[in-house]
Amino acid sequence: MVLHLETKSTSGHSAAESHRQDSVQLLIFNFLLILTILTIFLFKHRRVRFLHETGGSMFYGLIMGLILRYTIPPSDPENSIVHNCGDMTSSPGFLLLNITDQVYEYTYKREVAKHNMNNRQGSEILQKVTFDSEIFFNVLLPPIIFYAGYSLKKRQFFRNLGTILTYAFMGTAISCIAIGGIMYGFVLAMIELGQLGKMDFYFTDCLFFGALISATDPVTVLAIFHELDVDPQLYTLLFGESVLNDAVAIVLTYSISIYSPKDNPHMFDATAFFTSVGNFAWIFAGSFAMGSAFGVVTALLTKFTKLCEFPMLETGIFFLLSWSAFLSAEASGLTGIVAVLFCGITQAHYTYNNLSDEAKMRTKQLFEFMNFMAENFIFCYMGVALFTYQNHIFNALFIFGAFLAIFVGRACNIYPLTFLLNLRRKKRIPWNFQHMMMFSGLRGAIAFALAIRDTNSKPKQMMFTTTLMIVFFTVWVFGGGTTQMLTWLHIRVDVNPDDEINLESLRVSGDGRQVINPTEAESAWMFRLWYNFDHKYLKPVLTHAGPPLTTTLPPWCGPIARLLTSPKAQDHRNEDDADYIINNDELSIYYEDKAASASCYEETPGKDIPAEQQLADKDNLCEGESQPRLGLTSSQTPNVPPS
Repeated sequence: MVLHLETKSTSGHSAAESHRQDSVQLLIFNFLLILTILTIFLFKHRRVRFLHETGGSMFYGLIMGLILRYTIPPSDPENSIVHNCGDMTSSPGFLLLNITDQVYEYTYKREVAKHNMNNRQGSEILQKVTFDSEIFFNVLLPPIIFYAGYSLKKRQFFRNLGTILTYAFMGTAISCIAIGGIMYGFVLAMIELGQLGKMDFYFTDCLFFGALISATDPVTVLAIFHELDVDPQLYTLLFGESVLNDAVAIVLTYSISIYSPKDNPHMFDATAFFTSVGNFAWIFAGSFAMGSAFGVVTALLTKFTKLCEFPMLETGIFFLLSWSAFLSAEASGLTGIVAVLFCGITQAHYTYNNLSDEAKMRTKQLFEFMNFMAENFIFCYMGVALFTYQNHIFNALFIFGAFLAIFVGRACNIYPLTFLLNLRRKKRIPWNFQHMMMFSGLRGAIAFALAIRDTNSKPKQMMFTTTLMIVFFTVWVFGGGTTQMLTWLHIRVDVNPDDEINLESLRVSGDGRQVINPTEAESAWMFRLWYNFDHKYLKPVLTHAGPPLTTTLPPWCGPIARLLTSPKAQDHRNEDDADYIINNDELSIYYEDKAASASCYEETPGKDIPAEQQLADKDNLCEGESQPRLGLTSSQTPNVPPS
């Protein structure tokens, strides 16, 4: 095919202009981030909670996108001219054009809806600020997900592990099916109204949308929870669900995308269905194993070498191996998000204990900073993309159906599963917690990244536009109403998590003494088995903590035990296994502190002291600290465990 068009030899000028536009693009987002940081400072200084920093980032991005969209003139009117190619019947990935005896190579980007042709200004700046979706998955999302695992508060997380897994796996699947079913009903209605063609939208497309929009990201709510010290159980359930839910939603979207019945996309195909289910299990398990493996390798490397003498090198190898977990999973056809999540959890549980004090501080601050910048950049970009993305498809009926579907899907996730969980839980999840979890189902970075990753077809472009609308609404309305909702639901605030755990782990006996109170976590045999195995074998192998392997392995394993046991383990034999992971929140602290607390109370006369006073002064008796800061009203004070 030969096209005869007038061309200009402006390669040098085009390269310089492209470089200038790239600089303008980076300057725009740099300015937005500066403005966002200053606004965050103002909000924190004035204690403003009606709008979170992510909402402010989106607002500034929205204003910038509006300015770019309607003030920058078209740079080249020819970019919006449609050239007909009558002899082509498909859209190739690469296209070679012979233009006046010069051959040029072009790359396929996406399908363009006809109604968007008149709105395309052809400005290269608008195209520049529309990032490649791979930048989100390979550069921006990994530090966000890794930090979620690295900063995980493991004591509360593992105590509620069964509940969190139920919400994350079963809840996400239920939400996906409910949203997909409702959206398919709206799609059929749109077909009847002539808004869609019969071959435009399939049921699998609706399920795909249900999977991506089921990825919750309550960053706004969790930030307010953290500032107000909301009840730690509610915080843990919501945070744990959102972390694992993101991983499940990502794998689920991929599994649905590869579901391809041979005969008719409208028909159910058992072979294709079970193939997708098998792929889901394999991808999730493989990604989990790969992420954990990189964490183990990093732990062994930092344990058996003297990298701790060079904190800069130690931090560098920690960072690169953590990122390698993501890239290796993606290169292997697995999911890097799942891999880097469990890599972060493994690094926090094992590798962190081997780092020097300087490297501990550096890694914590490095990933906290990267998480902060990446998250705010994504929310800024969401605002910009609402006006600069040139292939939006706004359909009022589809958007209305999506809002209805996400509320129904969230309700089908939270309330039925909580009812079933409360049948077995010793500490039931109250109704006000359930309502707050229902309210906190915000959508954010993960749903946006999944939607923008594939915008090649009109259905996917409609999903992307609708996802943007949902993210804007949930972040601004639900995020802004979090504080008021906490008040309406009478949820406790100003709760010290450590005090709460100690209150739950102690009860007052008949003679006035405080004794250990078995919890749900301790009664779980699987949890006890894992903790014992981890404490006796994994911790001593991968870290300098825990009992020496020479005391836990059989005598015939003596040579291996002496080889793998760190000399420092002998020094820690009589010390608490207290790993200083972020905020001193380590799984083993809970169990070993209980023994210390019990022995402390045995030495303390308690018969003449009221039970309430004993509970309030437990830190004074054991550690010499001041009374815990609960900041509760009389109606909010937790009940003393019964004798």
